[in-house]
Amino acid sequence: MIKFGTGGWRAVIGDGFTKANIQLLAKGLADKMKAENKTEKGIVIGYDRRFLSKEAMQWAGQVFAAEGIHASLVNKQSPTPLIMYYVMKHELDYGMMITASHNPAVYNGIKVFTAGGRDANEEQTRDIESYIEKIEPGSVKEMDYEDAVRDGYITEIYPLNEYLDNILASIDVEAIKKRGLKVAFDPMYGVSDTSLKTILLTTRCDIAVIHEQHDTLFGGKLPAPNKDTLRQLQNYVVEYSCDLGIATDGDADRLGVIDDTGRYLHANDILVLLYYYLLKYKNEKGAVVRNIATTHMLDRVAESFGEKCYEVPVGFKHISSKMNETDAIIGGESSGGLTIRGHIKGKDGIYAASIIVEMISVTGKKLSEIVNEIEQIYGKLYMVEQNIKFHPSRKEELYKMLMVDKKIPEFGCEIDHVSYMDGCKVYFKNGGWIIARFSGTEPLLRIFCEMETNEAAEQMIKTFENFLNL
Repeated sequence: MIKFGTGGWRAVIGDGFTKANIQLLAKGLADKMKAENKTEKGIVIGYDRRFLSKEAMQWAGQVFAAEGIHASLVNKQSPTPLIMYYVMKHELDYGMMITASHNPAVYNGIKVFTAGGRDANEEQTRDIESYIEKIEPGSVKEMDYEDAVRDGYITEIYPLNEYLDNILASIDVEAIKKRGLKVAFDPMYGVSDTSLKTILLTTRCDIAVIHEQHDTLFGGKLPAPNKDTLRQLQNYVVEYSCDLGIATDGDADRLGVIDDTGRYLHANDILVLLYYYLLKYKNEKGAVVRNIATTHMLDRVAESFGEKCYEVPVGFKHISSKMNETDAIIGGESSGGLTIRGHIKGKDGIYAASIIVEMISVTGKKLSEIVNEIEQIYGKLYMVEQNIKFHPSRKEELYKMLMVDKKIPEFGCEIDHVSYMDGCKVYFKNGGWIIARFSGTEPLLRIFCEMETNEAAEQMIKTFENFLNL
């Protein structure tokens, strides 16, 4: 069965991610589009650098062609945000991206986008699943690729320039040019190389790129910009005295940052930095949206400017939906994805990186100085994360313990309240919190904890692990 998680449908290549399943999903979406009378504008499909991504895009395109639906296929490896932008800009009803984002190299998958360039929400993905379930075995048809191109059912496009021009038009290019920043850039063997490099060169940054070649194994590492995977970028920033280091994940919708001292900035830090910059230095007004496993430092910043912080479940579709509802300035998650009002309705690591570069240039301060400025005003919180693999046979038991019986350990800290909106989140009266939730894309239990000290956060997680016998 094809089941969508928080970031689309993902499966191991050769196991769940097969030509048959890819075309089954395409057929299900085609049937949905027909039922909704939304076939006239067709669909746009892109792909990243993962193994079988290009082929998967073409296989899907052949199904849409067989169903009489025009498919615009982006004929070069492209960032996920580009496809979202294209859906929004050209007012399409649907788009698809072949990617497993930051998952290990053995995975691939498909993200579906809806009108406005948004991630398909739970209602939409459940709808696609229901259409897939109705498909008779062996009934999926495909049109020969060359015939589909010849007959106009498939068109190959490469709309990168319009996406980049939109970003350049929304940032202070002249301020960046005057600053003359030295930037180390790590695309993590992913698809941001051409796009972000173009933006940095256009704004006259002096850039050095590492890990830019095509490698479907991502150098043997997880293509996610985190503390463990960005050590080489940290070393480069320090050794060559760069103003900052920038990294994006495999499909370029998430961002990682190294400051001028070589310090890794967590995704939480980046969100706080950008929200603070937009409020204080850009004089913008508006709320912030974060998911349930993201720093409460955003709440402190929002309150100090008379604004509000909204909490939503994990899944960027929830963030973009709440941003749209509240006209929030910025929304993001602790895993590295964020978006800003006025841009696309989903994660964009390339745009976020551009705003970081603008922030350093407009303020005239080093990145480390801005981080210190925020800490002096709002203090510091420490987040610890733990991803715990468990045997599939234990999932029902763990779920029942947490979500049905609602059992929690004795933390030794006074509890304010507990939320079951998405997993089990315990809020402490001292402002700290801890959450345990099941991954929507992998067989993992994710535990996040934020406290006043790193030691306290680690101890809370250990208490939870012991309680669950993990």
